[in-house]
Amino acid sequence: MDADSPAFRGAPLPLFAAAESPSLGSHPSRDPQLHRIRPGVYTERDGWAALPPWDRYLLRVHAFRLVNADAVFSHESAAALHGLPTFGHPRHIHLFDGRRARSVAYGDVRVHTSADRRRALDRGGIRCSPLSDVVVDLARVLPPAFALAVTDAALRTGAVTSAELHDLAAAQRNPRGRRKLDWVLARGDPRSESVGESVSRAVMEWCGFPAVDLQTEHRVGGRAYRSDFCWPEHRVVGEFDGWTKYDRHDPEAAAEAVRAEKTREDALRRAGWRIARWDYVGALRVDGLRDALRAAGLPVVSRVDGRNLRGVGLNPRSE
Repeated sequence: MDADSPAFRGAPLPLFAAAESPSLGSHPSRDPQLHRIRPGVYTERDGWAALPPWDRYLLRVHAFRLVNADAVFSHESAAALHGLPTFGHPRHIHLFDGRRARSVAYGDVRVHTSADRRRALDRGGIRCSPLSDVVVDLARVLPPAFALAVTDAALRTGAVTSAELHDLAAAQRNPRGRRKLDWVLARGDPRSESVGESVSRAVMEWCGFPAVDLQTEHRVGGRAYRSDFCWPEHRVVGEFDGWTKYDRHDPEAAAEAVRAEKTREDALRRAGWRIARWDYVGALRVDGLRDALRAAGLPVVSRVDGRNLRGVGLNPRSE
């Protein structure tokens, strides 16, 4: 189904190669309004400073492609183009070259190869690993909670299915990260609606909490309410606060969202549900999520995985 995946994400700021701009006069490196993305490629300094880390990385990918038209992007670089999550600012530009006998590294570039046959998508002259390959590649190398978030996000697009990911993984000869890959693919779920919800699911499992239901509908007083996480047998509802629903640019809409949230929680409490809330930091640090669920009365029913809990927010592949 990768052929039906959405168009690649474009560059978030204008880019130009210095070699193609002789009319600029002095060399762009002397222009205080420009920022060098990589040798010979520049963008607006103020715009660069305002970009979040994931868009800075996406711009680096497009800058590399501007002067390397035949590049085939993979791993985090392909994830950025596909609109999948990246975490922090990835250190390297990742490429795939099946003609090589071994992977190589130079500067901020990592070139990967494989004994397995690989395809490349082409969108408007940009070449990139298909969505399914990106998910499987990253599931092998990312910290597992982040790999789960990438997998959930890919499944949400509808351009790839869980069965396709399992089939691709089973057909590959690469043994690297196989145990992690199997763990991630077994848990991929398109019902997780954000990175924070995906990371939260991993943390819940490692904390030893019971298996959770996702996006459960609750009918209370003739109205339907939906919860992010639910444990019906324990009468506990979990809510991840992503904050994007509270639009800081629209105070009236934010106030309405807060009122609706309070009405919803009051109705659920009257129906006998105990509610736990946490945010992304609370999930990455573990204690915010864990303490909220314990306070709501959710029991620990299996062994705590301290090793994975200690590394939830650590990603050596990013700055």
